[in-house]
Amino acid sequence: MTDPARDLTLSHFRWIDGHADVWKIFRDPDALSGVVRGLAATFESEGITAVCGIESRGFLLGAAVALELGVGFIAVRKQDGLFPGEKITRRTPPDYRRLRHELRIQRASLTAGDRVLLVDDWIETGSQAASVKSMVEEGGSRWGGCAVIVDQTSESCRRRLDVRGLVRAAELPVWSPRR
Repeated sequence: MTDPARDLTLSHFRWIDGHADVWKIFRDPDALSGVVRGLAATFESEGITAVCGIESRGFLLGAAVALELGVGFIAVRKQDGLFPGEKITRRTPPDYRRLRHELRIQRASLTAGDRVLLVDDWIETGSQAASVKSMVEEGGSRWGGCAVIVDQTSESCRRRLDVRGLVRAAELPVWSPRR
């Protein structure tokens, strides 16, 4: 039995100058809809009450998955953007590019009854997801897990953050400079 969201991801994925590109999914309404349904389906029976996403692709995917699940969306902003009200902040450990980010969530967006799902396009080191999990828990909510298009994490990170990806990075076509 094939998984439509997985198949859509693989058929719309490409490499551009050695960089992974999932933007083609966003341009095709059928692919975007199918991928969003697939991401939501990975957690639909988990009692999720809110979805969060890190700007920018996480905003797009997270809001769409929140609509699919019939729950609200919580923005996770990076440094410098306007974001009124009291916030919970974390400085992430270095990511795959060795960059650190300051992430912020409005404290009022988290409640004790929430079970929060993080949605993003790609996860590699889990540094940002671990920071979001910590903020969600500090805000009194429960961590629901992490739904992503491409999962490139280690097995221990996958278990610790409950990462569920539509595809594993190893399943993607290999980059070739001739493409």
